[in-house]
Amino acid sequence: METTRHHTATVYVVCDGAVALHHHPGLGIEIPPGGHLARDEVPHEAGLREVREETGLEPTLVDDTERVAAPNGETLPTPRHTMLYDVNVHSDGTVGHQHVDHVFFARVDSREINPADGEEPPAAWSWYTASELRASDLESDTVEIGLEAIEAVESP
Repeated sequence: METTRHHTATVYVVCDGAVALHHHPGLGIEIPPGGHLARDEVPHEAGLREVREETGLEPTLVDDTERVAAPNGETLPTPRHTMLYDVNVHSDGTVGHQHVDHVFFARVDSREINPADGEEPPAAWSWYTASELRASDLESDTVEIGLEAIEAVESP
């Protein structure tokens, strides 16, 4: 059986030392904003679009990618992480669907969640400080990357 892979982008948004996560009803876990890349998007564009749609916040990407002078090109932001997630695992252990997730960090100036129509409501979102992440029972990758995002965004 062939495994289908889709490219996705996730953005850990940080405001005042906390990261925003929401309950994903389909997955049953807390995750940051993100989603599939559209055909005309590169990963960071998709991630920033997803933040705007899912939270109503205006993110500023935290990017330290060194620029390369290219007469016919441009340097794209380097994801902080690129993760491969199994989304659909069959009873026989084969994987039917995976996400190649490009993970970015961004800062926002407000914690007021105001999602677009059709997105998870504001009540589905929570802001987690570093100590709350450490004390939580969230998925280990969410905790680790969330802590890293807070550190990267809050560092001078």
